[in-house]
Amino acid sequence: MAEIKTQQSALLVKLTALFAAFCGLYLLIGGAWLVSLGGSWYYPVAGLVMLGVTAMLWRGKRAALWLYALLLLATMLWGVWEVGFDFWALTPRSDILVFFGIWLILPFVWRRLRVPSAGAVGALVAVLLISGGILTWAGFHDPQEINGTLSTDTAPAASISQVADSDWPAYGRNQEGQRWSPLKQITSDNVHQLKEAWVFRTGDLKGPNDPGEITNEVTPIKIGDMLYLCSAHQRLFALDAATGKEKWRFDPQLNANPSFQHVTCRGVSYHDATADNAPADVVADCPRRILLPVNDGRLFALNAQTGKPCETFANKGILNLQTSMPVTTPGMYEPTSPPIVTDKVIVIAGAVTDNFSTREPSGVIRGFDVNTGKLLWAFDPGAKDPNAIPEDEHRFTFNSPNSWAPAAYDARLDLVYLPMGVTTPDIWGGNRTPEQERYASAIVALNATTGKLVWSYQTVHHDLWDMDQPSQPTLADITVDGKTVPVIYAPAKTGNIFVLDRRNGQLVVPAPEQPVPQGAAKGDRVSPTQPFSELTFRPKKDLTGADMWGATMFDQLVCRVMFHQMRYEGIFTPPSEQGTLVFPGNLGMFEWGGISVDPNRQVAIANPIALPFVSKLIPRGPGNPMEPPKDAKASGTESGIQPQYGVPFGVTLNPFLSPFGLPCKQPGWGYISALDLKTNQIAWKKRIGTPQDSLPFPMPFKLPFTLGMPMLGGPISTAGNVLFVAATADNYLRAYNMTNGDKLWEGRLPAGGQATPMTYEVNGKQYVVISAGGHGSFGTKLGDYIVAYALPDDAK
Repeated sequence: MAEIKTQQSALLVKLTALFAAFCGLYLLIGGAWLVSLGGSWYYPVAGLVMLGVTAMLWRGKRAALWLYALLLLATMLWGVWEVGFDFWALTPRSDILVFFGIWLILPFVWRRLRVPSAGAVGALVAVLLISGGILTWAGFHDPQEINGTLSTDTAPAASISQVADSDWPAYGRNQEGQRWSPLKQITSDNVHQLKEAWVFRTGDLKGPNDPGEITNEVTPIKIGDMLYLCSAHQRLFALDAATGKEKWRFDPQLNANPSFQHVTCRGVSYHDATADNAPADVVADCPRRILLPVNDGRLFALNAQTGKPCETFANKGILNLQTSMPVTTPGMYEPTSPPIVTDKVIVIAGAVTDNFSTREPSGVIRGFDVNTGKLLWAFDPGAKDPNAIPEDEHRFTFNSPNSWAPAAYDARLDLVYLPMGVTTPDIWGGNRTPEQERYASAIVALNATTGKLVWSYQTVHHDLWDMDQPSQPTLADITVDGKTVPVIYAPAKTGNIFVLDRRNGQLVVPAPEQPVPQGAAKGDRVSPTQPFSELTFRPKKDLTGADMWGATMFDQLVCRVMFHQMRYEGIFTPPSEQGTLVFPGNLGMFEWGGISVDPNRQVAIANPIALPFVSKLIPRGPGNPMEPPKDAKASGTESGIQPQYGVPFGVTLNPFLSPFGLPCKQPGWGYISALDLKTNQIAWKKRIGTPQDSLPFPMPFKLPFTLGMPMLGGPISTAGNVLFVAATADNYLRAYNMTNGDKLWEGRLPAGGQATPMTYEVNGKQYVVISAGGHGSFGTKLGDYIVAYALPDDAK
């Protein structure tokens, strides 16, 4: 029996030594590779030390614990030197080592080491305690967070548009895109009492013929006692705002297929013909109407009371947006955002398929008569004369820069502000015309009645990174040097927020031109400088190998190797055949959710993200033809292989992920933050979201920590000192104190909440509503839920 126990003891020590040997060899070989690429020397040195530990363990020497204690201590000190006291950055540097150290001090392990060494166990215990202390300290002192406060002073600002306090009649509540409500029944003191009030299910789920990019991004609108919303396939629903009960529905019969790059509806628009002196026949037909954009290139006008098409509008309620387009393939031109509606004009633009070819639909912006649907004007950003109306034998220009995100409108100035995209293909631009360049990735201000250009401001020159203007701009009147200035806030994918006088496009917050990396791909060029706004969330420093991450030191090492293999010289590093790290990534630090601005407190709420992407140009050759094969169709996604037919390169676009599918950049990847718009300073900034719904296995309990997750969707704020945001890759709607960023409440959603919430009041009760339908390419759980929350009747 004693002999068997001796053999078992020896086997246990040998197995422990083998694990140490695996770690040592992995770190030595991988570390040597990393050093050859210019990376950190830690890994090969640690590998050699680990092999020394292996040799001692194999010989049964307890001194192995001394050597291991020195390695663990050196690792913790190295980690703090590289990343500071950041818990999530320190974890992959130490997790395997800490767990293995704990294994070594278990009595049934160290007692089997036959050759004694004074103090070895105590030394390792002491280092483990030091390591635990460092990690504990880091867990409570996050260097990425900013813990300030906003002023609570208010000065009521004059509203540009007249909106009833209880309503939310436009995508951003008003057409200024403020996403702020004056309601204050729900406050920072009682929001923790919120309960689910009702749930509505649309029945609209992903079908077998849908692309991967099927999304539920809608922000409902509310007028009177009615709520209006569209589902992913642009089915329109009218609900009772108090109960969530369906009043009517309308199905435009979208015929989607896997080549569509999007199946998306962000919202609908509303027009009250009775308030705008419309013709009698229009008022009799549709006194109030809902305007529904459809992804196959149609716009419907529907009676807001009955859901029936408005006979007096266009062709019996249907406006064909494919008219005069150079390409009319369904899905190539997709209006995914609600149009702007004035008392005279519907202003609508749309998305085009990114990175398919040089012969795609125009990104033309058009103004139609709000009552009849007649074309009044066009602004084709890629044409020599943008306002030219095509004749029978002519069409709008191929591949004009498009405006896919919601626009904003100033009724006093009669100006519509359009966030512009870039001429596609996005990632190589050597053949772009001057006309295609001049309004790309810009804010364009047009007279809403005539379509004439008033001003434009370009936020990225010769955009090769798809760094378009991704969200609805926000309008507000802000005090600058004691004077009230009408400004426009334009969040950009780069993390910059450009602040301009909306009357003339002059910068209010400086955005000086700064040099950027050079060296474009063959046949292309790079702008020598780019504008950098002083109001920004962009990273304060370029990424380095120290910023690479993983679940363990093993995949972190792989991420470091991958990082050093790519081209990266900071923001605006040009695309390359080598593969370029794009950070901020193609998804952007800001996306279509935009920001929320409280015009009275003069503060903004933002939820920036920080997720690198990788782009790699693929030269033409076998299997990668210049011209599209017969019947070639788009890929149905914005990531992966993108053909870019008609230019010298295809491209692959993907998030920068580890072999385990985790982001290679250390967290956080998502934040909620507040800006003081009087000083243009970040008042507070907090991580948001957990990996609870991103793990490969279901969690039976709520994770107790905040990692900072990627997001799609925007925040809203209220006069009750509460902001609401869903958007994260976990399924929660959360409420925060606007003044200091403290999390006050969260509600578990039945599916992904990749949408912007809204709030309204009906019958004296305030509701908060969110679409919980998930996002196909973002990987969140799909569903068909509209969820409303309210305070219980006995709430205080």
